[in-house]
Amino acid sequence: MRKILIVGAGQSGLQLALGLQSRGYEVTLMSNRTADEIRTGRVMSTQCMFDTALQHERDLQINFWESQAPLIEGVGVSVAAPDSSRAVDWVGKLDGYAQSVDQRVKMAGWMDTFAQRGGQLVIHGAAVSDLDFFSRTYDLVMVSAGKGELVSMFGRDASRSPYDAPQRALAVAYVHGLGPRPEHPEFDAVRCNLVPGVGELFVMPTLTTSGRADILFWEGVPGGPVDAFKGVKNPSEHLALTLELMEQFLPWEYARATKVELTDANGTLAGRYAPTVRNPVGRLPGGGLVLGVADVVVANDPVTGQGSNSAAKCAASYLDSIVSHGDGAFDESWMQTTFDRYWDKAQHVTKWTNAMLGVPPEHVLNLIGAAGQLPPVADRFANGFNDPSDFENFFYEPDRTNAYLKEATEALTPRS
Repeated sequence: MRKILIVGAGQSGLQLALGLQSRGYEVTLMSNRTADEIRTGRVMSTQCMFDTALQHERDLQINFWESQAPLIEGVGVSVAAPDSSRAVDWVGKLDGYAQSVDQRVKMAGWMDTFAQRGGQLVIHGAAVSDLDFFSRTYDLVMVSAGKGELVSMFGRDASRSPYDAPQRALAVAYVHGLGPRPEHPEFDAVRCNLVPGVGELFVMPTLTTSGRADILFWEGVPGGPVDAFKGVKNPSEHLALTLELMEQFLPWEYARATKVELTDANGTLAGRYAPTVRNPVGRLPGGGLVLGVADVVVANDPVTGQGSNSAAKCAASYLDSIVSHGDGAFDESWMQTTFDRYWDKAQHVTKWTNAMLGVPPEHVLNLIGAAGQLPPVADRFANGFNDPSDFENFFYEPDRTNAYLKEATEALTPRS
């Protein structure tokens, strides 16, 4: 029986651990917190998982909350005009629903399941020196803890990392009491509100520790008016600032948020990080090698909502690579090939996310505007969140965008 160590108990680490466990591997999972500490701790993310990522969980039969979490059936985009009115507003329908489950709920539940199924769970904040020891006793060591000392083992890939500083300041609040969307209230949708030059506000329904809730998530351009949460420690002050900025820049979202309250005292989060692609193989002082997983090696800004989706896709890809490798050596060549296979998909996420962090060119503005009059365009854009590779066909090149919009317009124009 092959022995595998996974350091980090997030989406990718736990999904991998449960998947390998179900296939007969001897898996040790190392986490710096217990399940109860995660469950009662601070919110960790703004996860909205689309159909392909959700299917990876279904395949492993670990989709424990699918019947409880809200069904997200659309993605809406609004663009604020200089006077704070809505210059653009549309909702695209998803081919398969998305869902959001507070990672405090999911990770704690998965960790309990892993232990109940006989997995070796070690509560310890791992250092490089620990991995140096463990690398000699395990067939494969994988690092899926995306922060801290361990990440420094994986060198930055400058050719794939155009930014060396954070491009957004992030501020999250989980709330109860948000009013319904006035447009298409018959189904739940993620709302993406764009304020040119200022940032973005995302609003999404979720399942949290106290039931259904909504997430208010500001992404502020550094140095701009929404980059205002640094030093705000009090959760109530954090929520008040969130609402104040909504009232100033997005009054239509503020109008349904006047009665919201935090889900719990740990329902806020703020921070920032530079989007970075790193080399997948880490070298330990004693000569051992470790493989980086998910956002350890491909960390994108949350502006396109791909973090947990990418983590699930990476875990599924790595699981397949491990199982198909049989009894072969988990050497550097295999590690690089395993990452390259995942990068075939991940590169589309990175390209799209980095594009959305910049000032949108005219043809992209035209595309977003046209989606308000052309429902098939809105639907295709929305489904790009599930499969970002499709943006290659109609998003980046002006000629392709213009040809697609011409085709979409003609398809909706009645023939005389």
